[in-house]
Amino acid sequence: MLSFTRWKATLILMTAFAVMLLATPNLMPQSWVDKLPRALRTHMTLGLDLQGGVDLRLQVYSDEVRRTMLENLRDDVRRVLRDARLQVQNIGFQGNAVVVRLREGQNGDLALTELRKIPQAIGGAFSTTGQFDSEVSRSGDTFTVTATDAGIRDKISRAVTQSIEVVRRRIDQLGTTEPVIQRQGLDRILLQVPGEKDPRRLKDILGQTAKLEFRLVDQSMTPEQAIAGRPPADSAILYEEVKEGNRVVQQIPYVIQRRVIVSGEELIDAQAAFNAQQAEWVVSFRFNASGGRKFAQTTTENVNRPFAIVLDNKVISAPVIREPILGGSGQISGRFTAESSANLALLLRAGALPAPLTVVEERTVGASLGQDSITSGTRAAIIGSIFVLVYIFATYGLFGLFANIAVIVNVIMMFGLLSLIGATLTLPGIAGIVLTVGMAVDSNVLIFERIREESRAGRSVIASIDGGFTKAMGTIMDANVTQLLTSIILFYLGTGPVKGFALTLGLGIVTTMFTAITFTRYLVVLWLRWFKPARVPM
Repeated sequence: MLSFTRWKATLILMTAFAVMLLATPNLMPQSWVDKLPRALRTHMTLGLDLQGGVDLRLQVYSDEVRRTMLENLRDDVRRVLRDARLQVQNIGFQGNAVVVRLREGQNGDLALTELRKIPQAIGGAFSTTGQFDSEVSRSGDTFTVTATDAGIRDKISRAVTQSIEVVRRRIDQLGTTEPVIQRQGLDRILLQVPGEKDPRRLKDILGQTAKLEFRLVDQSMTPEQAIAGRPPADSAILYEEVKEGNRVVQQIPYVIQRRVIVSGEELIDAQAAFNAQQAEWVVSFRFNASGGRKFAQTTTENVNRPFAIVLDNKVISAPVIREPILGGSGQISGRFTAESSANLALLLRAGALPAPLTVVEERTVGASLGQDSITSGTRAAIIGSIFVLVYIFATYGLFGLFANIAVIVNVIMMFGLLSLIGATLTLPGIAGIVLTVGMAVDSNVLIFERIREESRAGRSVIASIDGGFTKAMGTIMDANVTQLLTSIILFYLGTGPVKGFALTLGLGIVTTMFTAITFTRYLVVLWLRWFKPARVPM
C-alpha cells in the first residue's frame, strides 16, 4: 500500500494539477480567458441567486390550445364528410364539441361510420394517455363530435412540452448563460435567466406566439364592404397596426384568405438587415426546399396581386407581387426599428409557440442582492472551512497538515470539474462544497484514527501507517459510494436548488475519494522516504 512507482506518482500529480488548472480561468480577467485555447476556456456560471436576473412563471394559454383543437376537429369533420360526398347544412361549435347537421336526404348511417374514423385516422388524434381525443354521437341528422377531457389535457401537456423547447431556443439566442427552464404542473413553466438585465425585452420575446403565415389578399370585396356586411366564408378581416412608439395610432383593415400558402414552420433562417435603398430595417428570410417551391409557385401565379405577411393574426405588411420570387428567400418590411427587426428575426428562427404564454408571476433579483448572497455564502464557507482545517491540524499535527493540503487540493479540483462541465454555481451549490470539505476531512480522520490504533498496538511506523490506510479503505469506500448514490438520485429526481446541491456534492465525493485514497497517501509516503521517522507523530 505504501509503495509508489514513478509512473503512479507522476499520474497522481498530473491528474491533480490538470484538474486544478481547469479552475484557473475563473480567476482571470475575461481578456486573458479569450486568449486561451478553446479547450482551456472553462468557467463556472453564477446562478440567479448569486448574480441576479429574472425569475418568471409562465402559463400556456390553454383556451387557445382547446380552440385550436376544436378548429382542427371541425376541419377534419368537413374533410371526412366531403370525401364521403355528403352535403352539410351547417357546422359549428357547442362547448367542447363540433356539431354538424346534414342536408335532408343524406345518408346518416354513412356519415356516422365516417365520423367514427376520425379518432383513428387523424395523426395525433390518439392521445398519449391511451384514450381517443374525440367521441361521436348522433341525433337524427345532427352529429356531435366531442373532444374528450383526456384528449384536451393531452393536447395541453404536449403544448407545454413544445413551448419549453421553443422558449429554450429563444432564450439561447439572446446569449444568456445557463437558463433554468422547467415544467411546473399541467400548464406552467418556470424560467430563470441569470444575469438578464432587461425583463421587459425578455417578456416581449416570450409574449409573442410568432406564428408567421403568408396568405393572399382577398380582392373580391373591399375591407369596408367586408366590415359593413360579411366577409367571404374562406376569408377573414385582419388588421395592420401603425404604431408611434408603443402606442397604436391606426389600424388598417385587410380581407385575407384563410388558406395559408406558406407558414413559418418552413423557414430555415431569418436575419435583421438594413435596406439602404428604402432606408428602413427589414427581416430577410429563407425557406426550406418545400416552402421555396410553394412560395415560387404562388408568386408566379399571382403577379400584381397583394400578398399578406401575417404574424399572430396581425398583418405586418401586404406588398404587391411585382415579379415571381424564385430563390426561396425574401424580405419582410413593416415600419421596423433595429430592435424590433432583430427581435422578429429571433422569434422566427426559434419557431412559433403552439399557444400564447402569459406571465403569471415575475421576480427580479437585483445585482446588489446577488452580491449580498455571494458575500454571505462565501463568508460562511470560508469561516466553516477554516474552523475545520484548524481543528484537524490541532488534533493530528503533521498528519493534520497533510489532510489540510489534501482538502485544499480537493476543493480546487472540484471547482475545476464544475468549470469543465460549465456548471451553474448557486447558494445550495456552495452548501454542497462546504459539506464536501467535511466529508474529505472525515475520510482522513478514519485513516488517522486507524493509524493511531495500530501504533498503540506496538507496530512499527510503516506497519502502523500501512495498516491505517488498508483497514480504513473499506469504510471510506462504503460511506462515499452510499453518498454518491444519494447525490445521483437527488440530481435526477430533484429540481432547481436540489440539483445544484446534488451536483456539487456528487463531484465533491469523486474528488474526495481521489485525494483520500491517493493524494494523502502519497504525501505520507514522501514524508516517510525523506525523514524516516522513528515514531508516528500523532
